[in-house]
Amino acid sequence: MLNNARVVDLTIPLSSEVVMWPGAPAPEAETLVTVAHDGFYARRVSFFEHSGTHFDAPCHFIEGGKTVDKIPADSLVRPIAVIDISDRIGEDADAVLTLEEVLAFETLHGAIPAGAAVFLRTGWEEKNGNAIAYAGQPGDLRFPGFGVEAAQYLVSTRKVVGLGIDTLGIDSGEAVHFPVHSQVTHPAGLWHLENLQNLKLIPPLGAWVVVGVLPLVGGSGSPARVFALIP
Repeated sequence: MLNNARVVDLTIPLSSEVVMWPGAPAPEAETLVTVAHDGFYARRVSFFEHSGTHFDAPCHFIEGGKTVDKIPADSLVRPIAVIDISDRIGEDADAVLTLEEVLAFETLHGAIPAGAAVFLRTGWEEKNGNAIAYAGQPGDLRFPGFGVEAAQYLVSTRKVVGLGIDTLGIDSGEAVHFPVHSQVTHPAGLWHLENLQNLKLIPPLGAWVVVGVLPLVGGSGSPARVFALIP
């Protein structure tokens, strides 16, 4: 089915310029050897586990939850549903996906299959080159996210395995207690992908995602290379 699939990269290139969660250190790279001097080129790279387009494991918010290296590989290659609320929310940085919008999506496109991942397009992917536009003013995080009721429905009724979004986080920026992370998804064992891009190129249903995440032993997350495959 996927032999002739079109591949779409959903990943923001990772560098010291990537927009980070406020207070988190940006990635750093130090050149250790060069072709001219040593015959080969290599760097030492340091990064916060939640840098750029990245993966959240359940242990990120849940004591004793699965770490990155314990996530089954088959849960990282899944069908995806892409719910696009960008037209509805416009520039509303406090908007969240509602349960009514999920139900309307299913009325239009069909039920979200069990075992799928659900990606939310807010339109914030267009802002990821500007820290203020993407994350809000320092000390005042502002970006859209998943609403709690919508997330509960996706977890409990649709049995999805993961959520993804084109913002800094699954919860909206103003949700300072992270209710989706801490009360809904991570307790149920779901993973997250944050800081996705190019979601506008993915159909509502029918595509698959491949999540290339480092299996860091004990890791709460990791930068990831994320691809969508469109039959």
